Amino acid sequence: MEINNLITPDSILPALRVSSKKQALQELAKRAAELTEQHERAIFDVLLERERLGTTGVGNGIAIPHGKLPTLTGLHGLFARLVEPIDFDSIDDQPVDLIFLLLAPESAGADHLKALARVSRLLRDRATCEKLRGANSAEALYTLLSQSQATQAA
Repeated sequence: MEINNLITPDSILPALRVSSKKQALQELAKRAAELTEQHERAIFDVLLERERLGTTGVGNGIAIPHGKLPTLTGLHGLFARLVEPIDFDSIDDQPVDLIFLLLAPESAGADHLKALARVSRLLRDRATCEKLRGANSAEALYTLLSQSQATQAA
């Protein structure tokens, strides 16, 4: 599963301004709805449902909210760099400033898990995350995410 298959420059929010986890999920759901032609409320509800199972704040300032939708036809990603870190109930109690949203069809099965693993590996790299935190445009963030993928694959 390649990151380029999940995101495009249009699915990157370089300076998202939110003040809470709920607001972040609402804004991400709104943007994801525009990109996927799904209902914003359905996306938000599936993300909230997943958060109730346990936080998707994986530590080191990173969150990977994800969910499955019955009417989605393929995997979709959305990356956001927050202007100010927010509390995301992360496993390490650190605030989050990098969020990678992943949406999948209910039938995705292993593809959803492969995509989650790929995103997780990418964002586990501290050097990559520092570069992402320093980038200030959608194009720069997209390039970093794409290049990091190529570097890790080599």
